[in-house]
Amino acid sequence: MAQWNQLQQLETRYLEQLYHLYSDSFPMELRQFLAPWIESQDWAYAANKESHATLVFHNLLGEIDQQYSRFLQENNVLYQHNLRRIKQHLQSKYLEKPMEIARIVARCLWEEQRLLQSATTAAQDGTASHPSGTVVTEKQQILEHNLQDIRKRVQDMEQKMKMLENLQDDFDFNYKTLKSQGELSQDMNGNSQAAATRQKMSQLEQMLSALDQLRRQIVTEMAGLLSAMDFVQKNLTDDELADWKRRQQIACIGGPPNICLDRLETWITSLAESQLQIRQQIKKLEELQQKVSYKGDPIIQHRPALEEKIVDLFRNLMKSAFVVERQPCMPMHPDRPLVIKTGVQFTNKVRLLVKFPELNYQLKIKVIIDKESGDVAAIRGSRKFNILGTNTKVMNMEESNNGSLSAEFKHLVSRCVLVSIVVSLTLREQRCGNGGRTNSDASLIVTEELHLITFETEVYHQGLKIDLETHSLPVVVISNICQMPNAWASILWYNMLTNHPKNVNFFTKPPVGTWDQVAEVLSWQFSSTTKRGLTIEQLTTLAEKLLGPCVNYSGCQITWAKFCKENMAGKGFSFWVWLDNIIDLVKKYILALWNEGYILGFISKERERAILSPKPPGTFLLRFSESSKEGGITFTWVEKDISGKTQIQSVEPYTKQQLNSMSFAEIIMGYKIMDATNILVSPLVYLFPEIPKEDAFGKYCRPEAAPEAELGDPSIQPYLKTKFICLLVLSSLQGVNAPK
Repeated sequence: MAQWNQLQQLETRYLEQLYHLYSDSFPMELRQFLAPWIESQDWAYAANKESHATLVFHNLLGEIDQQYSRFLQENNVLYQHNLRRIKQHLQSKYLEKPMEIARIVARCLWEEQRLLQSATTAAQDGTASHPSGTVVTEKQQILEHNLQDIRKRVQDMEQKMKMLENLQDDFDFNYKTLKSQGELSQDMNGNSQAAATRQKMSQLEQMLSALDQLRRQIVTEMAGLLSAMDFVQKNLTDDELADWKRRQQIACIGGPPNICLDRLETWITSLAESQLQIRQQIKKLEELQQKVSYKGDPIIQHRPALEEKIVDLFRNLMKSAFVVERQPCMPMHPDRPLVIKTGVQFTNKVRLLVKFPELNYQLKIKVIIDKESGDVAAIRGSRKFNILGTNTKVMNMEESNNGSLSAEFKHLVSRCVLVSIVVSLTLREQRCGNGGRTNSDASLIVTEELHLITFETEVYHQGLKIDLETHSLPVVVISNICQMPNAWASILWYNMLTNHPKNVNFFTKPPVGTWDQVAEVLSWQFSSTTKRGLTIEQLTTLAEKLLGPCVNYSGCQITWAKFCKENMAGKGFSFWVWLDNIIDLVKKYILALWNEGYILGFISKERERAILSPKPPGTFLLRFSESSKEGGITFTWVEKDISGKTQIQSVEPYTKQQLNSMSFAEIIMGYKIMDATNILVSPLVYLFPEIPKEDAFGKYCRPEAAPEAELGDPSIQPYLKTKFICLLVLSSLQGVNAPK
């Protein structure tokens, strides 16, 4: 199906984004009229080669003429008029610069593709419970079926072990009976035997043969059962648990919330129980072998290997089941985990995904930072820290809602006024000769240093001692809250580009990311704390800020320095510092307006002029400032000058300092300018595309207090109403000045 036809079938919210892609520079009507031909051309190549762009442009004019002839035959006067106007506009604007129109068309086609991809992904996520979720569901069903099969085979093995024990008891009794009667020794000395004795010996040999056959069958089936356990265990640890850990990484940087561990815990517990049962059965084999053994006994040959295999499986399962359920996070910054400030309490939670009640209050967790000092020492200049507070805690089932075996390090104060229980963690930097650093010639800045928090304990269960250890994702330790933006950028970059669990040397040579990866993460920074992520058009504007003008940003590479360390062109600050302050502005001052979709936010000035120019005077839009390092928001509106010419005016951006005094909605509602005749007028009438200002912002303004006269004294006049307004002076020569 043609791309344009697919776009027509999208939901309304995507069609609204599609409408914003087009303007007079490349009208949507032309896209509609010539859809097949437009999609058949190589506009990206034309955008970079002038000779080809010239050819394509003249072919475009020819296609317009052919379409005009069709409308002429259909006697469609309106379409004839529109098409003639479009052709005149294209000729006047792009005849001398055909590469520009090629670039515009290529950009629109690319953004259409991104829009289709976004809609497809959203549709899949929204139907994860049925169509698109069939792969996951089938995989889980197979896993559960395999676990059920293992449980059944273990129970069947239990029955066979009882049969084996009964058969062995019968053989042992008959053997000892014959031996006690001396008949067995007579046979061994070669003496003649009575017929009855020979019959008993034959029966005994048959019993031994059956015993040997059942032993061999059990040993073989046990080996197969252990192989099945190994297969399921790899599915659980290498696939399901690894997927959960990756989802946890994504959730930490604002991605979709991670799923809970309850189902995974059920699966792992079931497998662990089956492993312990089969281990008891292997021990039973040893007991049986000690009572009765013979030449070629399969238990003697194979039991040690079976014992070693089951112990290894159980050890590895227990080690994999010890996880960090909640990554380190400061309670005051829940949306930015893995960044820890020295001297500030942080929380985290570990969990053992094996639900054995007998382990309740048996496992003591110890917390260590940078345990593997060899890795950390490889980073020149890395700092060292001590953990203060209660760095040990016993795992229990009472603190969790579902009875899981866990230990949560957090600050708790009991209801008893006289008792304060502190089980939180705090970091303090070690003061060395180089101000806490191991080497004065540091290669990494503070916010690029990565540290690991390790949790360790010991399990004693059914005669086995197992050392358990798990660790957090790499954390960044800061000493001042002003380091938070760059520290969070490091967390984003690490978790976006690697699933390596403890690569603390990551920033000695940080890998590059693609725009597709960065775009997704940037959108998460908004969607995770607001109700709205970034649209394709907003992301395209951000891509242009990072990478400059380009036809297709997909696959374009972005370095760590470009993202966070280098200043943007013509600016004294980096891309991330600018964007992070805008995120903070949205969350603290204009969240409701952002959630409503009233703020276009990221839009180029070229695009802003293109979508506003056709609109009636008084139409305005809201966008973020490109020049304010601290984060600012402004509005731009359409007006007509004395001669009737359309003008686009903008106000100086409002920053957090001004928005502390007055809400942005109230600023918009009360905004006035003084024209050349000294009359106060409001230039803001319709929020783009055509929402009346009062409908959009009225509900976010505080109601005016009614005047109150003193009761009982009618001679006293009520106070005059007062209203704060933003006043600007408008002159025909200077346009709009800064607020006064």
